[in-house]
Amino acid sequence: MYKLLACVALGALFSSCASSDKATTDESANYRPVYHYTPEKNWVNDPNGLVYLDGEYHLFYQYNPFGDTWGHMSWGHAVSKDLTTWEELPLALPEYTNADSTETMIFSGSAVVDSLNTSGFFEPGFTKGLVAIYTSHVHDGKDGLLQHQSLAYSSDKGRTWTYHDQNPVLDIGLKDFRDPSVFWHEGKWKMIVAIPLEFKVQIYESNNLKNWKLLSEFGNMGDVAKIWECPSLFPVPVENSDQKKWVMMISSAAENTEYTGMQYFVGDFDGKRFTPQKQDEILRIDHGKDFYAAIPFNNLPASQNKPIIIGWANSWNYGGKLPTEGFRGTFSMGRKLSLRNDNGVYKLTQVPVYAEATPAQTLTLSPSDLASGKTIEMDGNSYRLSLTIDLTEAKGFSIDLLQNEGESTVLTYDVASEVLAFDRTKSGNVTFHEEFASVDPMPVAPKNNQVRLDIYVDNSIVEVYANGGEQVMTQQVFPTKGKGKVVISGK
Repeated sequence: MYKLLACVALGALFSSCASSDKATTDESANYRPVYHYTPEKNWVNDPNGLVYLDGEYHLFYQYNPFGDTWGHMSWGHAVSKDLTTWEELPLALPEYTNADSTETMIFSGSAVVDSLNTSGFFEPGFTKGLVAIYTSHVHDGKDGLLQHQSLAYSSDKGRTWTYHDQNPVLDIGLKDFRDPSVFWHEGKWKMIVAIPLEFKVQIYESNNLKNWKLLSEFGNMGDVAKIWECPSLFPVPVENSDQKKWVMMISSAAENTEYTGMQYFVGDFDGKRFTPQKQDEILRIDHGKDFYAAIPFNNLPASQNKPIIIGWANSWNYGGKLPTEGFRGTFSMGRKLSLRNDNGVYKLTQVPVYAEATPAQTLTLSPSDLASGKTIEMDGNSYRLSLTIDLTEAKGFSIDLLQNEGESTVLTYDVASEVLAFDRTKSGNVTFHEEFASVDPMPVAPKNNQVRLDIYVDNSIVEVYANGGEQVMTQQVFPTKGKGKVVISGK
């Protein structure tokens, strides 16, 4: 049995708990988001173990304790009472060395509250035990050798952890078998886990989180051009009804591809098998380049009737080259999910959870406003903008979010094609990677000849929610000229 103590308490005894001391440049400091959670130092990627317990939202995540590029994967940890203000805690699950001198990194997974002590990890009657289910990635320092699923548990709300002494709990002998998502359903634990190179997921069942039985498989549909990983399966309410449908989210990644992001399927789950609705298109969770590996929170309070997800606001294509020093990577705002019936096909609606204190501008733009143009001087590059735009007599419009000395981050809308495009080709530092400069489209159909945009700009992250979250786009930008202004015009 391997006991994990808080790094702060151990001090210099365990150098693996140390953070990078690499200095952060002034320019990098300007890129640090204000209301998107970003650890103080080092590299982060996938959110892991999202779970709610006793008034705290827990965000675990892939973390490198040693530096600002990928490596030494462990679980970082932060908590929040409102999903907007976060407290960074000491390292939760560090990588470790095995008896045969191979190494195990702690890859992605989930966390549950084992309130019935089905695992037997806790004292009788204890109802607040946390169990983390993660991929144990075994490697020899160069190559990945094996991936299987393992457990750790905590009786102090995630502050200290113990690795299960009989890990792994699920091993099917594959090098690529990862990212377990576990949830409680009808008196049993269910696990959905990815076999990435086969474009499929498996669904398992357990009474105790330790012994798992295969129930079914799902896959080889939708986007199969890229590997499948970070799956999740959960119920989502249908708007204007008492109905719920099940949503399966899949992250799809590959190097040198135009799109690395997330797709989803809507359907039914009978406790053993997921059956998707018929759909003629690939359903994207986010149309931007920088939203990945989102998963839902487990154990939300009964008063919260909509699931909440958080994603990694970055891309594998260029994430390791971002022009930030000392830290790389951040997370999206929390998003509440519901389903709407769109001509017989259920589709997601996403509504952000954001800080009310964030400076805001709310405007309704008439045809004459678009014709004459409008400029808004901003106090900084962290703000939110809520726009209702009347398209009468307009062929389209443009919104430059960060205009300053030749730099521009522009949203353009074309009425004829009903496409909103995000142009970051002149947004500032775009040369750090050849794939970063891009113009990315998102379909947006007008409602009563209007388009509503809720735009959240946070120094280096922009989240755009169209028509109440029917379509969403997340993009990174790295302006170099300091504080910009918003310029709106019609065409």
